[in-house]
Amino acid sequence: MIVTIEELPQLLAAGGTVAGIDLGDKTIGLAVSDRSLAFAHPRPVIARKKFSQDAPTLIAALGKDDVRVVAMGLPVNMDGSEGPRAQASRAFVRNIAKLTDLPFLFWDERLSTVAAQRALIEMDVSRKKREKRIDSAAAAFILQGVLDRLQALGPDSTGK
Repeated sequence: MIVTIEELPQLLAAGGTVAGIDLGDKTIGLAVSDRSLAFAHPRPVIARKKFSQDAPTLIAALGKDDVRVVAMGLPVNMDGSEGPRAQASRAFVRNIAKLTDLPFLFWDERLSTVAAQRALIEMDVSRKKREKRIDSAAAAFILQGVLDRLQALGPDSTGK
């Protein structure tokens, strides 16, 4: 099921967390919110193999953190059009949605990887370690954008 940001408060009324995903070619970056829906926390990346292995691994990771909604980064082009990477993200969600009841939200992720890269450089993370962490850092930027928007919708928007 695909949802909008405006539907999140109702979906989160019973509690739980929100996850952010940055789908890379080699890894799946994952971040999960705290229970107050204020902060995004990066989780270890999931090394991509093939969908039949990636999906159960991701679903299990989401279950561990009591995730109720998943925000999938949508890599739209700077002009707002969708290219092959956005289509791949939509296809991934279409396929994984058949395996779980979790609702998915698409979130414009323009420049999230650039922002994550800059943050890791500012923290003086080595190039080798950055390669391993970049997708989860990007997932945290995506998720933080969702959480900030949710807060901006109003004090009652989080259902808390």
